[in-house]
Amino acid sequence: MANTGLDKKKFEKTIDGKRISLYCLKNQNRMQAAITNYGGRLVSLLVPSANGNLTDVVLGFDNIDQYQTSTEPYFGAIVGRYGNRIANGQFILDGKVYKLLKNNGPNSLHGGKKGFQDVVWEAHLINDQVLELTYLSKDMEEGFPGNLSVKVTYSLSNDNQLKINYEAITDKKTVVNLTNHAFFNLDGEDNRSTIHNHRLTIYADHYLPVNNNMIPTGEIASVTNTPFDFRKPVLIGKGIDADDEQIKNGNGYDHTFVLNEDHENNLKLAAVVTGEKGVTMEVLTEEPGVQLYTANFLQSKNNLRGGGKDDFRTALCLETQHFPDSPNQPDFQTTVLEPGEIYKTSSVYRFLINKF
Repeated sequence: MANTGLDKKKFEKTIDGKRISLYCLKNQNRMQAAITNYGGRLVSLLVPSANGNLTDVVLGFDNIDQYQTSTEPYFGAIVGRYGNRIANGQFILDGKVYKLLKNNGPNSLHGGKKGFQDVVWEAHLINDQVLELTYLSKDMEEGFPGNLSVKVTYSLSNDNQLKINYEAITDKKTVVNLTNHAFFNLDGEDNRSTIHNHRLTIYADHYLPVNNNMIPTGEIASVTNTPFDFRKPVLIGKGIDADDEQIKNGNGYDHTFVLNEDHENNLKLAAVVTGEKGVTMEVLTEEPGVQLYTANFLQSKNNLRGGGKDDFRTALCLETQHFPDSPNQPDFQTTVLEPGEIYKTSSVYRFLINKF
């Protein structure tokens, strides 16, 4: 593949009887996004940096086999049917209890054992800047009701925005919460260290405290005078090891921020993060929340593309989404999707240079 350093042949494989491949989007500024239809994963994202070179800001592998065997199953993946945690691996719809696999202690996480990160999507390369992925999640797959038809579209614009559009319809009442689980380090694979010196802003006056099982308590708490106050740019490392019950529960940051309601063309600016090498990423979304995860459970067991391992806190995730455990918490915004409705949401990762 041109300029990515990735060998497309290493991504060609048959899984579940379906063909896997690698697709490259590119814009007029040389920015490139490489995506595989195995899990709808963002494999590589090359963005211009301050020195004019391209920097790969996404952690991942250079072949499909490693994605299948990784101790971290979510690198770059589309997550569903339900991103984040559902308490006790169950929820109730119309009086019926739906039981899910408990794959995160007592919880169901990111859609269960074989969530959308491990399925093969149908891929249609619309043009050099747009890739459309579709998947039919059948009724009761991983315990979720309804045949859910999902479409995810990756678009790379000439103003250095990677936009992800999510759509879904169902034939039976269900719950849906889709997101992308890219692990970002804006300093690139050649300079990868912890993200403690990444400078982060999150446009949220409130966040969701969690219990020791990482389930929201139901409280919507102020960030004021806490390590969760990112309303002005803060180095992530400043509060990541704070003597704070919430930080201890997550072994760092693994919490949902309740976004303020400032919109930009139906998208609100959720977060801005700048690395040490001059690359800035803005995250915009139509979702009510963003999960900040600082890779607190990476185990240094996988050899990443570009050399080095997936070491503790060498990346951060900003997962745009509805709130965790919403099906069990009626005070949270609903994630129920009815037949005849269309689940539709967009998120954008926009890249700038030398914006501090």
